[in-house]
This record gives sequence, structure tokens and C-alpha cells, in this order.
Amino acid sequence: MQPDSIIHVGNSVVQHGPSNDRVYLMKLDPDDLPEIAHEIYELGRQNGYTKLFAKVPAYATSHFASLGFVDEARVPLMHKGECAGYFMSKYMDQRRSIPENMERISKVLEQAERKATTSQRASGENEVVRLRLGNLDELAALYSTVFKTYPFPVHDVEFLKESMLADTAFFGVFSDTKLVAAASMEMDMEWQCAEMTDFATLPEYRGKGAAGQLLTSMENAAGDLDINTVYTIARAESFGMNIVFSRAGYSFGGTLHNNTQIAGKLESMNVWFKQVGTR
Repeated sequence: MQPDSIIHVGNSVVQHGPSNDRVYLMKLDPDDLPEIAHEIYELGRQNGYTKLFAKVPAYATSHFASLGFVDEARVPLMHKGECAGYFMSKYMDQRRSIPENMERISKVLEQAERKATTSQRASGENEVVRLRLGNLDELAALYSTVFKTYPFPVHDVEFLKESMLADTAFFGVFSDTKLVAAASMEMDMEWQCAEMTDFATLPEYRGKGAAGQLLTSMENAAGDLDINTVYTIARAESFGMNIVFSRAGYSFGGTLHNNTQIAGKLESMNVWFKQVGTR
């Protein structure tokens, strides 16, 4: 299945398509308020999508709430260190609002909370490095191996190149000369926040702390920039990734139900956040 399209609605950035079966308002331009809420709704209705999803600052929530959007997660001080960011959803088909595996999602959160104060296991054998344009082929190959399907075309070298040249920093772990793990930091310098995302480790190198090492390196990089808040949208049924963020001092912000298509199915996602900037 082809990845969903990324378009502009007004000056705002929107992803939509059948892969995730949703409309996702990724980047709101305040000048598009209040019309953008209705335009998102119409785009979803006309295409028959079952979910509408919007990341918006606190001051914009009323425009979406008036159309039946509810906040499934929130991140304090996400917007310029001044107000919260809200992840708001509207289900065009109520069946999508109910996760199939709530018991496992609850167990993941319980275990993440229990292990929040335990130390992160790391082999310490391999250094984390920031990836450059010369690493794009091996980065795409890594993502193709780990993710058979993904909400963004991370297997595509051109997409990775565009991302790297824009606002995304990729980091990797090498074993000898082989790239064995990677992640990215998508920076929003207007909001002064960054999403820690696209974590991938080859199966034979898992359990050695690569994700935790990557996260620490990205946080250190964020600390050198004008970034106040870092956050992630992690697979809600993944014990490993939720524990990584809990151990790193992140707080739980909410669960996005049946939100993202990964590995051929819609998965619920947990939002975790951490304040890293000084105000």
C-alpha cells in the first residue's frame, strides 16, 4: 500500500490517505483558524476515513471541540514552552475508537510505571553518531528490514533525504561498520519542541540498550538547541519502547486509539513527554 499523502490545507500541513485511514493535521498555521477544523472534517468525510486527528495548541482546541473532537493526549508546555499541545481526535466510525487489546495496553503502562526507576540496560559497546546524507541508503535498508509497513515512507531514500535536509536529525548505532539501530528527532523550532521517533533496531541486536542510547544522544542534541519539550508517540502494545521512555524520565500523556498503521494493522499509540529546556 502506498504511503499517505502530505499536502497543504491553507498553510497547514496535513497527511491523509487509506494507509492510516485518517486525516492528520500535523502542523497548524494559526492563520488557518477557524476554517481548518471544518476543512479537516470535510476531507475526512469526502474520503470516507474513519478517524480525524489533529495536533494543536491549547488556544485552538475549542474550534475542534465544537465539531466533536476530543483530546486523547496532551503535552504540557509543548507550544513554545507557554501552553499545552493537544492531540485531538474525532471518530467518523465509532468502532475505531475501541482498541482491540486494552488489556495488553494496560499491562504495558503498568510495567512501564513499575520500571521507571530501574536502570537502563546498555552494552556500551557502540557509539551513537549523527547520520549524514552518505548514510541514507543503509538507513533506508534498516527501516525496510524492521518495518514492513510504516505510516511514513522511511524506506524511501528521497523521503529520508528531504527530511534530513529540512527539520529531522537522524542518529544511528553501528556494529563495526554496519548500521544496526537508528532513530530520529523531528524538530519544530516554531513550537520549540521535538518528536523522538522512528526507532528501529535489527532483531539480532535488540535487548542491548540501543534505543535508550539513541534517546539519550537525541536529548543531548536537543539541549543544544532552543527546544523546551521532547515527546514521542510510541506503540501502545510495545513493552520495550514504553519502558525506554518511562526509564528516561518521560511522563505519560495519553493513548491515541487505533491511530497509526504499522506492520499491516492499526495500532494504538502512547504519548510520552519530557521538559528539557530551561525557562
